[in-house]
Amino acid sequence: MKKLLTGNEAVVQGAYEAGVTFAAGYPGTPSTEILENIAPLKDVIVAEWAPNEKVALESVIGASYMGARALATMKVVGLNVAADPLFSVCYSGVNGGLVIINADDPGLHSSQDEQDNRYYAKMAKAALLEPSDSQESKDMVLAGFEISEQFDVPVIIRVTTRTCHSKSLVEIGERKERELKPYQKKPMNYNLMPAHSKQLRVIAEERMRKLEEFSNTTSMNYIEWNNKQIGVIASGISFQYAKEVFGTQASYLKLGFTHPLPEQKIKEFAAQVERLYIIEETEPYIEEKVKQLGIPCIGKEKIPNIGELNPSIIAKVLLGEEKPLIQYDASVVAGRPPVLCAGCPHRGFFYELAKVKNVFLSGDIGCYALGGANPFKSFDWSLCMGSSISIAHGAQQTLKQNKSEQRVIAFIGDSTFMHTGVNSLLDIVFNKSNVITCILDNRITGMTGHQENPASGYTLRGEKTRAVNIEELVKAIGIQHVKVINPLQLDQIKEALAWALEINEASVIITRWPCVLKRMTEDDQAEFNIGKAQCRVDEETCIGCKQCIKTGCPALVFDKEQKKVKIDDSQCNGCEVCLQVCPVSAITKVGE
Repeated sequence: MKKLLTGNEAVVQGAYEAGVTFAAGYPGTPSTEILENIAPLKDVIVAEWAPNEKVALESVIGASYMGARALATMKVVGLNVAADPLFSVCYSGVNGGLVIINADDPGLHSSQDEQDNRYYAKMAKAALLEPSDSQESKDMVLAGFEISEQFDVPVIIRVTTRTCHSKSLVEIGERKERELKPYQKKPMNYNLMPAHSKQLRVIAEERMRKLEEFSNTTSMNYIEWNNKQIGVIASGISFQYAKEVFGTQASYLKLGFTHPLPEQKIKEFAAQVERLYIIEETEPYIEEKVKQLGIPCIGKEKIPNIGELNPSIIAKVLLGEEKPLIQYDASVVAGRPPVLCAGCPHRGFFYELAKVKNVFLSGDIGCYALGGANPFKSFDWSLCMGSSISIAHGAQQTLKQNKSEQRVIAFIGDSTFMHTGVNSLLDIVFNKSNVITCILDNRITGMTGHQENPASGYTLRGEKTRAVNIEELVKAIGIQHVKVINPLQLDQIKEALAWALEINEASVIITRWPCVLKRMTEDDQAEFNIGKAQCRVDEETCIGCKQCIKTGCPALVFDKEQKKVKIDDSQCNGCEVCLQVCPVSAITKVGE
């Protein structure tokens, strides 16, 4: 039987057929749907969201040590967080098969940088596979577990945005149940003291030699002979693009097992083609190896290393062919920047925060990153996940050292706080900083699609669990000044910020209100009593001052002819932020 599956869904099918019994990860586009689709398989696979990727991978390593086949999932930058256990487990080896699905994001659709994580496999000495469609996504998960157990090595499967989200037909197989591999005490392997690691490093190098031999013989690396005037070496989705451009006018070395790369097969292929192209997204990972072998080739001198590739780009830079596009007047196309949703509980916070003068604002990764865009422009920097508090601390200490009384305000979401913010807040307490930290608790992991986190009260499998109380947590680690406020009430935000600025010690403001798109639980409804009210504009009273427009709510529309504001009923949910900023009380709430 065949099914039409996305690459992410195919990974799930592969994990199911491979007999995986434990899977953990942290949500992040384009990998999120993998674990979400494993969760319903709870009769055979335990699936968990972890607080961060390091914890997820360490949990998976624990399951592997105990003899289970285990899967970790994360997006491209998540592997940075998990790098510490990754490098170490490549020394210790595994017991049950261990596969890491790492989703790269060429084109920066939802990431803060465009790194190429194939280099992690090379640095850490892991095996690396790269599927180019959904069928290969399933097949390589199955192969990955076999390779992991055969060679005692973790296997990274590098998928990308297009392979994750594109659909193709997949052959569906049956699950093969596997008993736990017997656990054996291996103090030299599993206790990475320097004396042990020195010996394990030698074993790791020998393992790489064996894997390189495997790379030359595996069917995942194969040659397709056509016209030999042009030869193409490609991996992942780039192989599909190359096939679309060249068809049978080129021969191909298709690489699916890409660390270690198959030197012998590369030499064999290159020797029989007249011109050799290396087609790969972002960095010249394969190209560097080919050139190290002394083989002339054309790669990044023509093919861009920025952004996603596509067939049009390849045809243009390699063949000089440019397909005609539909012509249009770009000047009449309205820009559509991302905005906070109508009714977002972060809107009121940023509206008031933008008014605070003589402060530095330290942002983070999440929906609230939009607070740095128009109309608020309310932070100075946002670097990486969980960094807001740590950067704020360093900035504040520098201001203090230079006799400045300026303050730094950090803001971070509830899920991101659980991810890496807690340690940063500990640093503030430990080193006696006076940073103001604002934890924007919208009761869910918002930006990636409403995944649970330790503060939400539910697990990935929908089971009710003990929710971390953020107020109690920050007090427990030493914060003595804490306020919990409703972010839809502008007066509460204004008063809380003024309160914190008067305290010359570390303080925390927690804004607590559910994401407007969240599926409300019974607990949510009991605490927040959210109804179906909306706001209305009295056009006779409205003076067209546009104060409400400055809140950036997409439900508000200014009629240029009438010079009045209107509210789109299909978007408004009665959050009242616009009502509170209207200077003439032209906005009222109805339907409560």
